[in-house]
Amino acid sequence: MNTTTLGDDGPSVGRIGLGCMGMSWAYDEPGRDDAESVRVIHRALDLGVTLIDTADAYGPFTNEYLVGRALAGHRDRAVLATKAGLVVDGTRTMHRNGRPEHIAACIDASLLRLRTDHIDLYQLHRVDPAVPLEESWGAMAEAVQAGKARALGLSEVTVAEIARAQAIHPVASVQSEASLWSRDIQDNGVLAHTAAHGIALLPFSPLGRGFLTGAIRTTADLPPGDWRHGNPRFQPAEIHTNQRLVDTVRTIAARLDATPAQVALAWLLALGPHVVPIPGTKNPARLNENAAAADLSLPDDARKELDSLPAPATARY
Repeated sequence: MNTTTLGDDGPSVGRIGLGCMGMSWAYDEPGRDDAESVRVIHRALDLGVTLIDTADAYGPFTNEYLVGRALAGHRDRAVLATKAGLVVDGTRTMHRNGRPEHIAACIDASLLRLRTDHIDLYQLHRVDPAVPLEESWGAMAEAVQAGKARALGLSEVTVAEIARAQAIHPVASVQSEASLWSRDIQDNGVLAHTAAHGIALLPFSPLGRGFLTGAIRTTADLPPGDWRHGNPRFQPAEIHTNQRLVDTVRTIAARLDATPAQVALAWLLALGPHVVPIPGTKNPARLNENAAAADLSLPDDARKELDSLPAPATARY
């Protein structure tokens, strides 16, 4: 698989990464199969899908334990990314916590759960409006100085926030939701800013939370208890309206002898060599499919067609 780096001086990673959240959190939790997920992570490494992304909030904690188990004996093959700054309470509601002492405690706990002595990419999951970004980022920079983290990243931030962090310590990556139906990065300047400043851009939910694969035609296609049942874009009327996006993707995929997922990922990859989508899956076949997207080059006419897709019905949250 082709590779890129996380930041100008960061580690080399495959152009497709692996988001691990859905292996134990939010999506089809009753269908969780840790043994199969471990096999998926091992297969990802074999395919050159080396960026393995998790967070302490997923579960909470269960996802880091799972990833730590999977990477035991394989740690040197992975570029391990995790996050801090979101806390899940007893009602499974997420709250932001960017206090320096919280971040300092979080990385020590993550290292134990992940069975490692360092995190390759430590990310601020969200900026806490109650804590100056400079204080949160400063605490993360201290983790690098202590050898606990190798590089730092941000998630769901503005260009101004990236610049504030960069003034304190290099920003290696920025995670943003980005896909054919979530194009904020093009409108808010994040795509252009990361490209201009040598920062990797890691689109999460690059397949529209599964919608862009074409597998979700009605709410009945979502597993019981799945988080998406409460998401605005997955309500019955919105699913029906948003099929127009998927229909175009399916048509282009058939023309290219590819799958809709591969077309959606290839569109993101074409945004720039610094872009590394991190689709999540716990299915080996879907992993193989996603990894193969790294070799799909979209013709100009297909890119223009995808660029002109209408906006999806309703907001993402």
